[in-house]
Amino acid sequence: MDKSELSKLTDKELLVLKKKLKNSKIFHATFIGFLAGILVVGVVGWSVAKNPLGLIPMLLLAFLIYRIVKNSKKNKALEDILKERNLD
Repeated sequence: MDKSELSKLTDKELLVLKKKLKNSKIFHATFIGFLAGILVVGVVGWSVAKNPLGLIPMLLLAFLIYRIVKNSKKNKALEDILKERNLD
C-alpha cells in the first residue's frame, strides 16, 4: 500500500495493520536469523569445501535474505502514517 491509500483508512484499520506489521516483523526477524544460521554453517562448514555446487544454495539463501529485508522497507509508509496520527 502506498501512503495515499493508507491515509484514507480509519484509525481502527490502521491499528489492525500495525498489529499485522508487528507480527510480520517478528516473523521476518526470526526467519532471517534462521536463514543466516544456515548460511553461516554452510559457508564455514564442509559442504562448500567438499562440493563447489554447495555454493549455489548458499547464494540462494543470501538472495532470499536480501529480498525479505528489501520488502520490509516498504512498510515505511505505514509507520509514517501511524506517527502522523500519533498511533504509535
